[in-house]
Amino acid sequence: MAKPSVWAEFWDFLKVRKKFWLAPIILLLLLLGALIVFTEGSALAPFIYTLF
Repeated sequence: MAKPSVWAEFWDFLKVRKKFWLAPIILLLLLLGALIVFTEGSALAPFIYTLF
């Protein structure tokens, strides 16, 4: 039997525990993390860092 992925387990957790309000928070954190990683070495970095 195949082991479920982290995303499948997370989705099952949200469904069973009725914690759907966590999904936007996790999505926002992932997007901010991706923004920081992808703009780390670019010319946009000074503009991104002024937001924080």
